[in-house]
Amino acid sequence: MKRVLSLCPLVALIALSAVGAVGARQNVKLIVWGLQASEEAAGQRAQIAEFERRNPGVKVSMLSMGAGGMNPQKLMTAIVGKTPPDVINQDRFTIGDWASRDTFMDLTRFIKRDRDKPDGVRPEDYYVPCWKEACYKGKVYAIPNSTDDRFLFYNKTLFAEAGLTHPPRTWTELRNYAVKLTRHEKDGSISRIGFIPNWGNSWLYLYSWQAGGEFMSPNGRTCTMDNPKSVRALEYMVSIYDALGGAAKVDRFQSGFQPDALDPFLTGRVAMKIDCDGAANNIARFNPDLNFGVAPAPVPDERYAQTASNVDFGPDNVALGVPRAQWDKVKNTGVAKGQFSGQERYITWSGGFSWAIPVGAKRVELAWKFIRWMNSPESGLIAAAAQKQYNLGKGRPFVPTMHANQRYNSAVFEQFAPKVPKFRNSVRFALSMMPYSRYRPVTFVGQPLWDEHVRAWDMATHHAQTHVNAKQAMVAGTKVVQRELDRVFDRERNPVVPMAALWAVILSIVLGLVAVLMALARRTGRVGSLMRSEAIAGYMFASPWLIGFLVLTIGPIVASIVFSFCDYDVLHAPRWFGLGNYGQLFTYDWGIVSKALYNALFLAVIGLPMGIMAGLSIAMLLNANVKGMSWYRTLYYLPSIVPIVASAVLWLWVLNPQFGIVNAVWKSTLTAWFGMQPPGWISQPGEFFGVLSWVWQHTLSLIGIGMPAILAQPASYLGAKSALITMGLWGAGGGMIIWLAGLKGIPQSYYEAAEIDGANAWQKFRAVTLPMLSPYIFFNLIMGTIGVLQTFDNVYVMTQGQGGPVDATMMPVLLLFNRAFRYFSMGYASALAWLLFAIILTFTLFQLKMAPRWVHYEAEKGK
Repeated sequence: MKRVLSLCPLVALIALSAVGAVGARQNVKLIVWGLQASEEAAGQRAQIAEFERRNPGVKVSMLSMGAGGMNPQKLMTAIVGKTPPDVINQDRFTIGDWASRDTFMDLTRFIKRDRDKPDGVRPEDYYVPCWKEACYKGKVYAIPNSTDDRFLFYNKTLFAEAGLTHPPRTWTELRNYAVKLTRHEKDGSISRIGFIPNWGNSWLYLYSWQAGGEFMSPNGRTCTMDNPKSVRALEYMVSIYDALGGAAKVDRFQSGFQPDALDPFLTGRVAMKIDCDGAANNIARFNPDLNFGVAPAPVPDERYAQTASNVDFGPDNVALGVPRAQWDKVKNTGVAKGQFSGQERYITWSGGFSWAIPVGAKRVELAWKFIRWMNSPESGLIAAAAQKQYNLGKGRPFVPTMHANQRYNSAVFEQFAPKVPKFRNSVRFALSMMPYSRYRPVTFVGQPLWDEHVRAWDMATHHAQTHVNAKQAMVAGTKVVQRELDRVFDRERNPVVPMAALWAVILSIVLGLVAVLMALARRTGRVGSLMRSEAIAGYMFASPWLIGFLVLTIGPIVASIVFSFCDYDVLHAPRWFGLGNYGQLFTYDWGIVSKALYNALFLAVIGLPMGIMAGLSIAMLLNANVKGMSWYRTLYYLPSIVPIVASAVLWLWVLNPQFGIVNAVWKSTLTAWFGMQPPGWISQPGEFFGVLSWVWQHTLSLIGIGMPAILAQPASYLGAKSALITMGLWGAGGGMIIWLAGLKGIPQSYYEAAEIDGANAWQKFRAVTLPMLSPYIFFNLIMGTIGVLQTFDNVYVMTQGQGGPVDATMMPVLLLFNRAFRYFSMGYASALAWLLFAIILTFTLFQLKMAPRWVHYEAEKGK
């Protein structure tokens, strides 16, 4: 009986496990990437809860990773590894790029099959720009689930104070308003700004479309970013920055901006901005009492004169778009003839996200059912009701956001339109402008095109530092995008390298290396049977590491050599490219490559010696025999073990040009005493030229000697690279341990002999300490240089992976990372990696050759 009772717990456990296994088989997990289960997303939670209720046994698992273009390497890895999500919420402008790589499923057959169902997806229900942006080569690869459009938000209170009675309608008015609404502190810094051309969500795209420009040809084979109309748009943006004191001055002011409740438009530090319709939701959430208005984005003066208005302005300048059919009847009446005749006066552009199903998804039918439900008007009403209840519970109004489905919008806004007039007017105006919306080109170079258009804006607006005008910046960006287009269109000319042959070559090289090592081992001489058996046993014990080293280290190294001669994007078979990748490094891309190498050289020449000196100084302080030394050692060492992300975020705050503690101390001391303005740190690209400029202005300029054009930059002291060096000094305590070990190893008798000879402290340091520490200096110099060339994580965090401003912090490894995991140019990235290896190897060999001249080892004595 006791034996039976003792078996009861085991039987119960087995039964429970069986029940759990059955339940696990019945539950289906639908994996959705790109959705964040935040507290604020009450509407989304309600939609998903209702979907799970209607589909018993289904559990929706939401993961925020992999969404949009922010982390494309995660999605790529999942697809290549045959473990993609079932659904992904993807940034719509990247759909064409992913579709060209055969990574998303064509949804056309699902649309045709289910279009007559109550929640069926019908193209005519969607806004044209949203639907077209989700298509590629006539096929539908994603279903739009959100949209936005861009227009002007302006602070009515600030307008009234400045005597402005209506929002700006033209580019000239916008520039004049921007200057008139800007205010300055006594020291000349900006305290309030009227308008920043690229703050909010406008980008060069909007200004280019307003001027009549296009970035791609209709057939998608030619990049036209450098067309005169787009160049003119960029010149206009530059003119506003210059009118406000220059991009560097605006950047310094903008670097103090904070999101949410501290949004500068909400706090009155920015008078106007061009932003998405969703900005009204932020106003409702964080400052519902703000007196604001909305209007279409101002347009070029000649466009205003040559077109009929497609926007009506009512009492109190309340704007509302004219229905498209109504405007078509009057578009050619009562206006001057010219370039813009017959076109809309005011335009906007739309972005947003879409649902896509990656190739290899395991639950395709369930994923499609989920997409249909999330885009249905019924689901929209459930989401709106839940979100409104949540917002009212927080004491703030509910402002619904736009959806790409017009039926979805009609259902939601009919029942949940905001009651507050200013929010209702904002929503109505956003919806009324959708018929006049543009969308970004659908192309497989969407990401490079976006990055280059941002880089062109950055280079041109900072022309005082870069000496690059708008035309030159646009031409440079166009060449980069066009080369990518030509490479893809010409890819078929390059022969495919069979993966079997490729891996055979890699395996042959690895085995060849093993054979060479074995041959070298045999040349050391024959051994007896006992030693041979011991050697075999040793190799057997070491075999797990040896196999791992060959497969996981040597194998990838050899593979990268082979891939550096290929055009390879991971998702397709590599194609033989010969020396093309290396040629591109030293020709077309030498500008950005040399800039990255220069930035690394700057950190090596300036930052590395400072780091060595800081570590040695700390070690010398800790080498003193005083009480509590263990506490001091811990205190100095702790910063070096702080996670790099936390440390980078901390220094972003400390070095903030507007509110950082460093600049606060600077203003109260150096600015007050000598008139030296505080540095721009991470927002400022200039370094030495700014210092030379300041010196020239206060010396040679006083006697009438003009400053050379290359030095004609704003007087600056410490920029983005100085911020990286300062952050590096924060972790100098990590190297302190090595220095302290070296100091402890110096015999005290050497110092006693030097004292007998009458040497002072400096002479003892120079003649005893430094020579004895030369091996440690040599080691830190080699490892520090390698570390500088590998700088990545702190730059990635501090600049969001962009390496800005104007490439001031672009590092070789960051460039490599972007090419490999942002553009999937694995062959190019491998070539760049081997270039860095060659540089490191050359420098190391040079230092090893020079070491005997200045490095002194204890073992060399008496030779």
